[in-house]
Amino acid sequence: MTIGSTGPGEVSLARALTRTALAVDPGRFDADVIAKAKICLLDFLSCAFEARNHPWSRQAIGIAREVGNGATVIGTRTLASPGGAAFANATMGHGLVREDMHAASICHHGVVIWPTLLALSERTPLSGATFLAAAIIGYETGAQIGRALFTADLARLYRPTGLVAPLGAALAGSYALGLTEDAATSAMAIAANTSSGLNEWPRAGGSEMYFHPGFAARNAIAAIELAEAGALASETILEGEAGLFAAFGRRPAPSDIRLFDRPQPEIMAVYNKPAPACNFAQTAAQAALRAARELGTPEDIATIAIRVPEAAARYPGCDSKGPFRNALQAKMSIPFSVAAVLARGALEEDNYTDVDDPGILQFVARTDLQGAPDLTAAFPAKQGAEIFLGLRNGKTIHHRLDNVIAATTEEIRLRFRQAASDVIGDTRARHLEELVDNCTSLSDSRVIAAQCRLGPAEQRLRPAS
Repeated sequence: MTIGSTGPGEVSLARALTRTALAVDPGRFDADVIAKAKICLLDFLSCAFEARNHPWSRQAIGIAREVGNGATVIGTRTLASPGGAAFANATMGHGLVREDMHAASICHHGVVIWPTLLALSERTPLSGATFLAAAIIGYETGAQIGRALFTADLARLYRPTGLVAPLGAALAGSYALGLTEDAATSAMAIAANTSSGLNEWPRAGGSEMYFHPGFAARNAIAAIELAEAGALASETILEGEAGLFAAFGRRPAPSDIRLFDRPQPEIMAVYNKPAPACNFAQTAAQAALRAARELGTPEDIATIAIRVPEAAARYPGCDSKGPFRNALQAKMSIPFSVAAVLARGALEEDNYTDVDDPGILQFVARTDLQGAPDLTAAFPAKQGAEIFLGLRNGKTIHHRLDNVIAATTEEIRLRFRQAASDVIGDTRARHLEELVDNCTSLSDSRVIAAQCRLGPAEQRLRPAS
């Protein structure tokens, strides 16, 4: 059993969450919740396929040690240990900065949960229904803890994905594998001990951000396997005097963190990004695109005022006006994202290919980014933004969006088909999409991961790893 200091009759927070999670019937979720999980999985796979040749992806793939009967590293023929495969796949899934987002916890849960479950599915047979239910539990757990833990001040220092996603993934994997309550509680407690990820990279220009989900997924699997082996952990890891909330939040853990206690599961509050950039840059860039359509020419712009929620204005790198050393810093910067849209009249990956583009940088210099009380009050239920363009003729163009416009299901499917087809071919891409769509009827979900793997002939045709 786990170790803690709860009194007689008291149940620790970690155990209470575990007990609720393990009691979940895979058939309890409505069709729209299951559909949301499937589209999030397709979106994760889309990002992993598309990002597999980026430097950070190749680096993560390169350290995945091959084993004879291991887990698939997406878009390669490599079979690695579950932890090694999860690390590489999570890094690739994060490689575009287009992963799904849960605003209230400021966290990317899917990019940790899916690599964890895909790797475990190739280790232990899981039905498709169990696989999806486990993922929904993972989103719920990480989101509920993240909602309660994170403030704008904390998020400036620590990466939310690195702090809370390991816990959600550990409980998801524990559910999927059918661990006992004691073991699953220990798995989550061990995972909490691995919480990490510092937010120095937006300022310094480092690429470690891409690896944060990799560490989280690998650590979640290690926590699960340690608990399976009988390792004991502190079940008061959340509320204890040196637990997660005391250590990072410097305050007691709230007593009202409960899974599936809201009108809808937390996965329904997740949105899929339309553009490969920071979550907080999305809405402002979308408002800028509408403003750009009213411009005669970008040279008419004299001033650019951007209003966003305080959490967006204060998140590391979001207020940066340069200098930009790499595309990641530009993708984090709200001023750069808005300036690029105004300069190019489009919101796309190519906006970030040249961070020294003088046509963009001249507009970056004219931006004024401010936190807005009304938008702050609406956050995180809504993530709005407002753009004011002051023109040289004295007129103003104003556009406001009360919330981010998420990528549609059709857009997600289209980009999945394009990315997957480029790697595994049209026929296998269509079959992979069908496997995800029919996931709840699969007796063994490992076929999803296997379909993401290249054969020897394909590896020669598409040198990716």
